[in-house]
Amino acid sequence: KAMENITAVNEFILLELTSMRELQPVIFMTFLILYMIDLLGNGSILVIVISEPRLHSPMYFFLGNLSCLDICYSSVTLPKLMSTLLSTRRTISFLGCITQLHFFHFLGCTEAILLAIMGFDRFVAICYPLRYTVIMSPQVCVLLAAVAWLTSFFYALMHSVMTARLSFCHSLKLNHFFCDVKPLLELACGDIQLNQWLIFMVTCSLAMAACFLTLLSYFYIIGFLLLKSQNCGVLRKALTTCGSHFMVVSLFYGTVGLTYIPPTSAGSVIQERFAAVTHTTVTPALNPLIYTLRNKEVALALRRLFGRKLKKVTDNTRRSQNCMLFLSRLFSHL
Repeated sequence: KAMENITAVNEFILLELTSMRELQPVIFMTFLILYMIDLLGNGSILVIVISEPRLHSPMYFFLGNLSCLDICYSSVTLPKLMSTLLSTRRTISFLGCITQLHFFHFLGCTEAILLAIMGFDRFVAICYPLRYTVIMSPQVCVLLAAVAWLTSFFYALMHSVMTARLSFCHSLKLNHFFCDVKPLLELACGDIQLNQWLIFMVTCSLAMAACFLTLLSYFYIIGFLLLKSQNCGVLRKALTTCGSHFMVVSLFYGTVGLTYIPPTSAGSVIQERFAAVTHTTVTPALNPLIYTLRNKEVALALRRLFGRKLKKVTDNTRRSQNCMLFLSRLFSHL
C-alpha cells in the first residue's frame, strides 16, 4: 500500500514568501535592487582585479574568486525567486530543483573553503612577510583555488545524487522558497538515514573545519600582532586589511548557522527563513561594499577605473559638441 502512495515527481511547489499580494511587488523590487547591487558590485571588483596590475597579488586573486562566486551564488536562487513573486505559478521542475540544490551547495561550500584560504593568506602575509611570495606563489594560489572549487563540486554532487534517487510520497509542497536538502527530505518516503547522516557528518565536518581554520588564522594573527608588532601603523594597517575579511566571515557563518541549526519553535522557523533570505541575497550584495569601503587599494582602483571611463565619456561628449558647433557655423555661413 505504501508503494501505491509513491508519486512520480515532475515538479515541486515552492513556498510563498508572503501571502499578502500587495507586498509582492515591493519584495520583488527589493530583491531586484539587491541583485543589481550584487552584479554591479562583484562585477566591478572582478574587472579591477583582472585589469589593474597593482592588484595582481594572492589576496586579490582570491577576492576575484569570491566575487565571481557571489555573482553565481545569488543567481542560483534570486531569478527563480523573483519570477515566482510575479507569477501565480510557483513550481519548479524536478530536474531544476536538483540542479538548484547542487549549485547552492557547490557554491556555498566553495565560499567556506575560499574564506579559510583567504584567512591563511592574511596569516602568511602578516606573520611571515619575507617568505610570503614564496609560500603564496601563483602556482600555490591556483592550486588552492582549484582544490576549493573541485572539492565543493564533488561534495555537492554527493548531495544532489543522493537526493535525486529518493522517492516522494508526501505533499510536493516544499517548505522553503528554493530547493535545499532539508525541505526535500521532509517530503521523501523510505529510508533517508543515509542522507541525514551525510548532512550531519559531511556537511557539518566541512563547515566546521573551514570555520575552525579561518578562526585559527585570525587567532595567530591577533597573537602575533599583540606580542611581536610594536609599530602602531603596522598594527592598524594589518587590522584594517583583516577587518574586511573578518566581517565577511562573520556574516557568512552567522547566516549559515541560523539557517541550518534545527528550529525549536514557530518563531525559529521564521528566523530560519529570514536567515536563508539574508544568506542568499543580502550577503553577496554586501561583500563588495564591505571590501571597497574598508580596503583603500580596492577603493582607489575602482576610482581610477571609473575616473578613466568618465574622462573618456567626457572627452567623447566634448568632441561631439565641438563637431556640432563646427557644423552649425559651417551651415550658417552657407
